[in-house]
Amino acid sequence: MSSPPTTHDQRTSGQNVSSDKQISDQRTLERITPMLAKPIRVTSFWTAIVLPFLHVPLLATGLTGSAETLTFLGLLTLNLLALYVGHSHRA
Repeated sequence: MSSPPTTHDQRTSGQNVSSDKQISDQRTLERITPMLAKPIRVTSFWTAIVLPFLHVPLLATGLTGSAETLTFLGLLTLNLLALYVGHSHRA
């Protein structure tokens, strides 16, 4: 008779699933633009590092108007997108 899987076995299999999904996400860009995948990842990585410096002046002066708020939200969205695309740079 076999025993039920232990917590360790379940955790290991869960890690494999998330690892497989991450590899699949990384390969999506290579399928769409094989020649540009690496430059896009590098640019996204460094964009994700630089963009928060643009948030500082907006936050220092306050988000008083709708234009400042929309600019801040746009920069935040762009930063999250750059983080997602560039997260596997030098992985």
